[in-house]
Amino acid sequence: MMRLALVTETFPPEINGVAMTFGVIVRELAARGHEITVYRPRRKDLLPASEHPGYMEAALPGMPLPGYPLMRLGLPAGGALRRRWRERRPDLVHVVTEGPLGMSAVGAARSLAIPVSSSFHTNFHSYTRHYRIGPLRGLALAWLRRVHNRTARTFAPTRELCDELAALGFRNLAVLSRGVDTRLFDPALRSGELRGAWGAAPADPVVIHTGRLAAEKNFALLMRAFAAMRAANPRCRFVIVGDGPLRGRLQAENPWCVFTGFLPRAELARHYASADIYIHASLTETFGNVLTEALASGLAVAGFDYAAARQFVRDGESGLVAPCDRPRALVEAAVRLASEPELRSRLRARARPAVAAHAWHKVIDRFEDDLRAVAGMPARAAEPSPDAGANAFARQIDGRAASRILS
Repeated sequence: MMRLALVTETFPPEINGVAMTFGVIVRELAARGHEITVYRPRRKDLLPASEHPGYMEAALPGMPLPGYPLMRLGLPAGGALRRRWRERRPDLVHVVTEGPLGMSAVGAARSLAIPVSSSFHTNFHSYTRHYRIGPLRGLALAWLRRVHNRTARTFAPTRELCDELAALGFRNLAVLSRGVDTRLFDPALRSGELRGAWGAAPADPVVIHTGRLAAEKNFALLMRAFAAMRAANPRCRFVIVGDGPLRGRLQAENPWCVFTGFLPRAELARHYASADIYIHASLTETFGNVLTEALASGLAVAGFDYAAARQFVRDGESGLVAPCDRPRALVEAAVRLASEPELRSRLRARARPAVAAHAWHKVIDRFEDDLRAVAGMPARAAEPSPDAGANAFARQIDGRAASRILS
């Protein structure tokens, strides 16, 4: 049994890929018998302990993230963390996010000689150009490097990103990939009734996009691709799932799109399965959970050749990929999916097999071993049952927290 302190500024019921990922990881590690406390900024809508059995939450001071009130920024809490960890010493501190709370947690752990690891999930240094603070990129990168290099190991979602970070001076890197729940995301959930509500006939292509409606998601290019698809095939229908700072403007400028807002997890899976095409225009993702969810749901996907698309999509076989420096190529790929039904059908048939073997329990097996190594603990005595992780994940999906997560 490992006693783990996990420090993060985002966690269910917040809605983003990092919250989803660590919601799954915490519930699975708790189901394996580990003692876990999640340290996070205080929110009014935190779930009572009875709704997340198996682990504990400790609320710390925080504030809304400037310009993005849906997210909370943790404040430095080194003193409070040291007091708690002196009383009940963890075997390992894992820092998920690199804000003031995460930085103070690294310092507190080091002062108590507690092993500490970290995760790199969000390209904050790349976000600066989307929020008109490009000159701060160097400072953001220096901050991130300092936080992570003070930990024994930094986990990133892909080997590609590890190599990029190493070139930028980050040390002690390892891969923590992302899993996909193929039990939840399933083409069998396709709903003719839902498609009818979107105004789509059985043969009409439905294009879906899910995620935060925020500047860093490259919505300018995405909407350009949507417009080109609509011009090539007026029968296309467009559905945008999610919320964020750009929703009002996007909805006003694109009244021909269906905007659903955030959806419960099971309903999100039904929306994926009822669509036909997924276009992923973002270039700031460290992984891109939404793309693997779309593949598992049997959609024909197009995206840039990096992160999840590079790992799972074979161009022309299980989807279409475009060079990262050629946005026009992504638009052209999107138009092909809209106007070539045989291509669309072939890619949809091969989408789900591309991610079928990437189960969450296998990802967490490797992560658990890595955490034990950082903590100086022996490896697991035996491999868990192949279905153990999947069953634990299925249990957490039934909870209210998991039902509100959107990648």
